[in-house]
Amino acid sequence: MAGAKTPAAPGVPVDYRTIDRISGPLLFVREVANAAYGEMVEISLPDGSRRQGQVLDSRKGLAIVQVFGPTMSMNLTSTSVKFLGEVARLPVSDEMLGRVFNGLGEPRDGGPRILSETQLEIVGNAMNPYSREEPSEFIQTGLSNIDVMNTLVRGQKLPIFSGAGLPHNQLAAQIVRQAKLKDSSENFAVVFAAMGITSEEANYFLREFESTGALERTVVFLNLSSDPSMERVVTPRMALTTAEFLAYERDMHILVVLTDMTNYCEALREIASAREEVPGRRGYPGYLYTDLATLYERAGKIHGRKGSITQLPILTMPADDITHPIPDLTGYITEGQIVASRDLQRRGVYPPIDVLVSLSRLMNQGIGKGRTREDHRGLADQLYASYATGKDQRALSAIVGEEALSATDRIYLKIAERFENEFVNQRPDEDRTIEASLDLGWDILSDLPESELKRIKPEFIAKYRVKRAA
Repeated sequence: MAGAKTPAAPGVPVDYRTIDRISGPLLFVREVANAAYGEMVEISLPDGSRRQGQVLDSRKGLAIVQVFGPTMSMNLTSTSVKFLGEVARLPVSDEMLGRVFNGLGEPRDGGPRILSETQLEIVGNAMNPYSREEPSEFIQTGLSNIDVMNTLVRGQKLPIFSGAGLPHNQLAAQIVRQAKLKDSSENFAVVFAAMGITSEEANYFLREFESTGALERTVVFLNLSSDPSMERVVTPRMALTTAEFLAYERDMHILVVLTDMTNYCEALREIASAREEVPGRRGYPGYLYTDLATLYERAGKIHGRKGSITQLPILTMPADDITHPIPDLTGYITEGQIVASRDLQRRGVYPPIDVLVSLSRLMNQGIGKGRTREDHRGLADQLYASYATGKDQRALSAIVGEEALSATDRIYLKIAERFENEFVNQRPDEDRTIEASLDLGWDILSDLPESELKRIKPEFIAKYRVKRAA
């Protein structure tokens, strides 16, 4: 009967049949006592099937439940909701490496379920700022553009800002395949989570990981575009919970790749709309910044722990607008950004990363003598300056003609061309060492007079320029 709840013994979960209304992915359940935020629920449908859900809000006896799945076959009278009295947990173990799961942490590779006594809350625990260790040490991606110009540092969160149609999936797969630590004796693994991707994209990622052997050291979570959008809110938390277990309990260094954070934010907007919340910028909830921070701030290093978590979130900017709320708020939380360029992509440059608008704020903490090479900082600065000058000369030559430029200006013009076509551009299967990338940088600057190398120390010019010429 509507409005009834099934009696139960003390401590036994109660079946509520007091659903007041169904709005999109949300159930509004009345007369619920003591429902907790984040509490898991089990929903029994009229046809006997069951679905999972989670409490989003509870006030004055009304519980708002987010359903992980469609709500079309539910009704107000015959659908029951059981509150389980516990928050969402993920069983974790070393056996997760090499496995593929869906967005809710269930196996999708045909393998057995993970059976473990260790079950962690997926919301994670806030990292005490006092216990944070400063990110340091270099992670090599094999991509000159990132390794030399926007270095990824262990414990950092460095997002990639892309756009529709740009090869961010190819770039993500290449980073997963090639990422490594300088000290090969340290345990390194990747946690890869994809949200709202197509079946074709999912098959591409799995083929890439399996064919190159990268899957053996990777944990994969896949939420497809055909899966319930509500799963997308849970998927990155599943991935980060796995990363925290491997990093802080198994002393591993973990790189977490999250793609596409825009799909995650769209799911948040869908929930906020169903709850009839007052919208913020462009319809996104006003707490979007806080919600993103609960994910991004789960990266880092902890004093006294050997492991670390490094994050590489990927998001597509709607209409290539870097001021859109998603990239804008992400940039406030993270330590820099790597920005894809549609202009470079049109010119056939891969990966099409624009170094002039990209930034790694923690770069200095992961480079230099003993980490990469002593000439790294000065060489990167000189390449930045020379490329920027070369682009200015390119714009000027389009107006006055290249013959009107001075000899030095024409050298800068040539450097800009070589920088894009030789340094930034590389094959999708090309894995450059940091030493090879730095040497290539010196080669790009080889035609520049020594008097123009104002950002590199003289002793490094003498040491590495001569070495290159020999």
